Amino acid sequence: MVDDSAVVRRFLSTVIAQHEGVNVETAADPLIAMRKMKRQRPDVILLDIEMPRMDGLTFLRRIMEEDPIPVVICSGLAGRGTRIAIEALRQGAVEIVPKPRHGVRDFLEESAVMLIDTIRAASQAKLAHRTAQPEAVSPPLSADAVLPRSHLANRPDRSAPLIALGASTGGPEALRLVLSAMPRAAPGIVAVQHMPETFTAVFAESLNQACAIEVKEAEEGDRVTAGRALIAPGDRHLTVVRDGRGHAVRLIDGPLVSRHRPSVDVLFRSVAQSVGRYALGVIMTGMGTDGVQGLLEMRQAGAVTIAQDEASCVVFGMPKEAIAQQAVGHVVPLRRIPVFLLKHPPFRDAGPEYPPVPTAADASSGR
Repeated sequence: MVDDSAVVRRFLSTVIAQHEGVNVETAADPLIAMRKMKRQRPDVILLDIEMPRMDGLTFLRRIMEEDPIPVVICSGLAGRGTRIAIEALRQGAVEIVPKPRHGVRDFLEESAVMLIDTIRAASQAKLAHRTAQPEAVSPPLSADAVLPRSHLANRPDRSAPLIALGASTGGPEALRLVLSAMPRAAPGIVAVQHMPETFTAVFAESLNQACAIEVKEAEEGDRVTAGRALIAPGDRHLTVVRDGRGHAVRLIDGPLVSRHRPSVDVLFRSVAQSVGRYALGVIMTGMGTDGVQGLLEMRQAGAVTIAQDEASCVVFGMPKEAIAQQAVGHVVPLRRIPVFLLKHPPFRDAGPEYPPVPTAADASSGR
């Protein structure tokens, strides 16, 4: 951990060290960190942005050029540091976590859970070539905690096409690639990227500057329309509802679902219920199982479902589990996902380029 605040170093070291098998070394600035790294190479670096002698972004660039190591940015929730943290994702950082405010005494239990999960995910990023398995954790809540299940009969017979995206570790750059390839006439898009509150607004703004479509952080009641992508705000669940004018978003407070808020499972379930077979769902790079059950419900509702392939994932966790649970209809490399989405709308067969993923029923029948 590299942070110039002794209070933050001491507190976060205590939180992290409570988990078995995790050893923590600290440094007050990047120059001290580099000396320690010569003696022992870390598996993950938790890095502050604004520090004396060398700023975090400069240190990050040096790490990525000389000896890539998974870096998690630990930054404040406002001001210049937030924008630099988003830039750090473009420079190679794999995740962002919020720095405890006023501390540390107000650091919530669920914030500690998300911090540990983020570090575990980073340790399995391809940069680190790690094979260790994460320690056992308590079962996560499902989307039932936020959004009740609905029957197929309640789903619409006709609906405007809609694309739903879900991503975690490695997702910011994956989403940037997909959204920047979308033309102005692309179907409406809703997306969940696991990211802390306030960072999502800056992230959406940076995407908006890079894309032909409009990209914004979702607000209560925003319309899902062609040429627009709505990013779930940090710390709120994003759902899609249908009304007489089409589709709109509703933001929901509630517990962590699949250990996250916003949760991909919650978004995908709402899309299954409100859009049904006129939707496309894409589960992208990330650790864990968030989005797997929701994507399965989308597939059962008749939607086209896609997983990012292993070779292009930073962490092949969420897509791998979705494939194993038969929630995925097609496995597609990241750079081909935009082509797939534009060439194969939800009311047309996906064609031979990416044949459907075989199901257990296919295997038993010999197909």
